[in-house]
Amino acid sequence: MLKIKILPGENIERALKRYKRKVRKTKQMNILKKNQEFTKKSKQKRDELAKAVYRNQYLINQEE
Repeated sequence: MLKIKILPGENIERALKRYKRKVRKTKQMNILKKNQEFTKKSKQKRDELAKAVYRNQYLINQEE
């Protein structure tokens, strides 16, 4: 659970902004979405390999 301490005299909008930034940084939403359904190990490996191939191809294209 994420906790945000509200400083004395701090605007609630500012505190919400800090909370949202902290959620994004910790990738908490990605973890929640991932845990909603079970994925087989083979599917997980295939996805990781596809992501690595895409990243490698992207970097090669950036060098050109």
